[in-house]
Amino acid sequence: MVNTLESLAEPLIRIRLELLYSDLLKNHTDYKQLSFETNEHFKSLREALPDQLQHTIFLYEDAQISLQSIIESSIYIQGFKDALQLFSELQNTHT
Repeated sequence: MVNTLESLAEPLIRIRLELLYSDLLKNHTDYKQLSFETNEHFKSLREALPDQLQHTIFLYEDAQISLQSIIESSIYIQGFKDALQLFSELQNTHT
């Protein structure tokens, strides 16, 4: 069931996270500032590296994005499972 839940939820997770990040950029000042600073620092690092390391920094960034995607999905699914467990426990206490 877990694999089925994860495969069914994956498109929903992507959509929800995209909306969340968009909302954070619009409405959360600290997130917006930190996001800008992170992008600027990474840009500076990328520009400072010699040509022979450009591919390495690309691979690093790609791996980081892949890791973040796995973490986001796992956290979202775990939160969903926790909510189901809490709901079940609440139902049991009211019967």
